[in-house]
Amino acid sequence: MKLFSSHKRKDILNQLEKNSLDVLVIGGGITGAGISLDAATRGLKTGLIEMQDFAAGTSSRSTKLVHGGLRYLQQFEVKMVADVGRERAIVYENGPHVTTPEWMLLPFHKGSTLGPMTSNIGLRVYDFLAGVKKNERRIMFKPEEVLEREPLIKSKDLRGGGYYVEYKTDDARLTMEVMKKAVEHGVHAVNYTKAVEFIYDDSNKTVGIIAEDQITGETYKIYAKKIINAGGPWVDEVREMDGSKQGKSLHLTKGVHLVFSKKAFPLQQAIYFDTPDGRMIFAIPRDGKTYVGTTDTTYEGDIAHPLLTEDDRDYLLKAIDYMFPTLNISADDVESSWAGLRPLIAEEDASSPSEISRKDEIFISDSGLISMAGGKLTGYRKMAEQAVDLVINQLKDEEGILYSKSETKHLPISGGDVGGSVGFEKFREQKTEEGILFGLSKETSEKLIKRYGSNVNRVFKIYQDRKSNAIQENIDPIDFAELNYAIDYEMAYKPVDFFIRRTGALFFNRDWVVTHHQNVTNYLGKVFKWNTEQKDRYTAELEQLLKEAITPVK
Repeated sequence: MKLFSSHKRKDILNQLEKNSLDVLVIGGGITGAGISLDAATRGLKTGLIEMQDFAAGTSSRSTKLVHGGLRYLQQFEVKMVADVGRERAIVYENGPHVTTPEWMLLPFHKGSTLGPMTSNIGLRVYDFLAGVKKNERRIMFKPEEVLEREPLIKSKDLRGGGYYVEYKTDDARLTMEVMKKAVEHGVHAVNYTKAVEFIYDDSNKTVGIIAEDQITGETYKIYAKKIINAGGPWVDEVREMDGSKQGKSLHLTKGVHLVFSKKAFPLQQAIYFDTPDGRMIFAIPRDGKTYVGTTDTTYEGDIAHPLLTEDDRDYLLKAIDYMFPTLNISADDVESSWAGLRPLIAEEDASSPSEISRKDEIFISDSGLISMAGGKLTGYRKMAEQAVDLVINQLKDEEGILYSKSETKHLPISGGDVGGSVGFEKFREQKTEEGILFGLSKETSEKLIKRYGSNVNRVFKIYQDRKSNAIQENIDPIDFAELNYAIDYEMAYKPVDFFIRRTGALFFNRDWVVTHHQNVTNYLGKVFKWNTEQKDRYTAELEQLLKEAITPVK
């Protein structure tokens, strides 16, 4: 595996500065990761910089579904349903450890926007457009069957329900696995490195950037034939730095999710339901919790730090109370939350944020800067293919260089070398048995296998080899193995990297973070030789996020 360790940050930055690149990607979310992988597999010398951590923005704060776009059918976006349906299957087969089929129940009540006939027709069309597998096609239920599946659903005026498959994922881990695969193919990728200025040639074309290491403050000049702006919510900020923010621009909307314990919200079955104001909301069981979302409101605040507000929280609590009236859920039951931004392309005729298209689009400035805006998590691979197709066509015209077509359709992402979805079942059984032989519980073994896929052997080895080190650091040996894997193979540097993007624990196991974050921070400080100011700053950063997860702003 190529360099992707936080111990090697300086080396990676030096490589980026020393080697003239074919493509430099700005942005380490799922779009940037996908673009860098596609480019590298076609033989392009590729680099990527991310000013925060990988997946720190939208790509760790979504609804965590690689979904087929059923909601787009309601907006008559037929092509999008077909495209994302096909892409969903590709994402699953290339990384079955990080993506899991999840049967979703769609209840409909008297007076709701959904009814038995329209839902049946809609789901049937959806099955056809999205190319849904035969064993995952929709089933229609009568009211009593709906309540048997999920007794918490409002029984009054219940008319039935549809049953269809979505795909659950860990968005940050998906991004990380794509990024790691790109690095395997030669991409020089580094986090906490910000593009602060473009470098232009005599004809005012972009030929590179000045990048600032956000940890050391050092600056680097990185040169590339083509620069792709995949900044997600920051796309317009990068365009402004280039002086090319003209024409279409982004419309940012905020989506919030709330997390509850299984005791407070004992959901048995994933639900997709409509609210009295016509929005659609997901309620999904995961890791012994239930999470609910999302809101969809126009956002104009700090892009790097969207916050849960009391209005966001109360809206979702009312939605829960509407569909699950016997729960008597309250604000005190919220265990954690997250707020994320959707970088949508502004449309003048959209009357509400929910009506703005989720389509992607490429902008090319006079300087040659290529910006990729909009799009969805599910469609990341196709978006990447389009962006790199543009680059290789430009290089063909400018230099006569020919490159191959995209190779990512059947390329397993990192951790995905398990023989697809069918092979993963056998792989999971085999590795679970190995984990048990190493002294792990079945539950812990399966958790690690689902998180790391075919990379789990590295985690097992660290666990076996470094138990005594873990005890010395007062860290559980399993946690210690995951932490060191994150440092050595996933470029984790700060406590927030580990507790949010590498494990998702701040969202789904907040109490564990509260209990263990100090020992983890102490260990990271020792490994990276932080000074007192750094350690205090990184500790405060995590503690602030822990607080914000349960304390909304007014």
